[in-house]
Amino acid sequence: METKGINRRDFLRISAMVGAGTLITPGALANTLAASQEDAEAPIPRRVLGRTGVELPILSMGVMRADNPNLLRAAYNAGIFHFDTAHGYQNGRNEEMLGNFFQDKPRDSFFIATKIKIAYPARDNFEQSLDEMLATSLKRLKMDHVDILYLHAFSGVDEVNDPRVLAAIQKIKSEGKARFIGFSTHAHKPEMLDAAVAGGIYDVILVSYNFKLRNAEETTRAIERAADAGIGIIAMKTMTGGSADATGQKKINAAACLKWAWQNPRVTTAIPGFTNFDELDECLVAGRAPAITNDDSQYLAALRDAPSLFCQQCDTCRSQCPRGLPIPDIMRAYMYAYGYKQASLSRETLQESSVAADPCAGCTACTVKCPSGFDVAAKIAAVTPVLRVPTDFLT
Repeated sequence: METKGINRRDFLRISAMVGAGTLITPGALANTLAASQEDAEAPIPRRVLGRTGVELPILSMGVMRADNPNLLRAAYNAGIFHFDTAHGYQNGRNEEMLGNFFQDKPRDSFFIATKIKIAYPARDNFEQSLDEMLATSLKRLKMDHVDILYLHAFSGVDEVNDPRVLAAIQKIKSEGKARFIGFSTHAHKPEMLDAAVAGGIYDVILVSYNFKLRNAEETTRAIERAADAGIGIIAMKTMTGGSADATGQKKINAAACLKWAWQNPRVTTAIPGFTNFDELDECLVAGRAPAITNDDSQYLAALRDAPSLFCQQCDTCRSQCPRGLPIPDIMRAYMYAYGYKQASLSRETLQESSVAADPCAGCTACTVKCPSGFDVAAKIAAVTPVLRVPTDFLT
């Protein structure tokens, strides 16, 4: 499944050298081509996903923003075989794209995760709703099971080990509809990881993990405890929003960010959400040479305390808001809209959190003080209008 020969980036670089009149002897050109081919064919290292025993490349694909099956094909042919989606992504079209692409591929040649968001506290029809959403996801994916089923975006310890939640997800696993079960989380990561260890039933946790975390050391130690207990750890949000500002012009160095996450040997794989071939190339280059360099470290150090779109999900804002708005979710939606330039994903996030189109109506002054310095009221005002835009007009 690995590509052969030089990749497109190497070809363009070599062509530019020749086109500029650079004198290259036949032997030197052959050496350059050989070196490029060697880099392109270097295997992506693999790590074991906890007690599942499954070996995954350290580079996987977060599919949520991708809408081009040719990009899936390029990733698959390059040796990536773990693909992460969710029930709600692109109103189900994301799962459908995966299902159409993989329908004629051997089932053991790919490893699929999907996520389902549940309302919490669990409603009376929680179990029925979860079963129905999973059935819909499997139909879209054209599969009888997924490799990992995550309950999506847990934000509190109570959710992790709620008896009804545990019983429902264990039932799904026992029925063979999911080989492994887990949850994803953006918030309170050390506490959530420790709760999963105490519960003893989760196989995999998808956790936001990046160099800008203020509690990175604490989170890393919690990851170590979870991994030592046999839980597989997969990293998301490694690129802190994809852009350093709301204009989207200051792109994050994806390779440096990925390498930072891979420094932790207990992180099995990361799921960057690349959406074009250049971004895929950048991730592949990093995956085939994952050792962090001095330049990488200097770049990350310079950016660590700089303003960004990444919300720490510390949740200190929620108690300050007189209406108890899910501000961390709204800040994540803002990042999707302005960092990722994905208004549809922003809208999905707001809808999943039951955010009103004008949640601050009637408030004369915002009392929320964000530890990261976010102007919370301004960001809410900038992102919630997406709820009033017709779906067909959203990116």
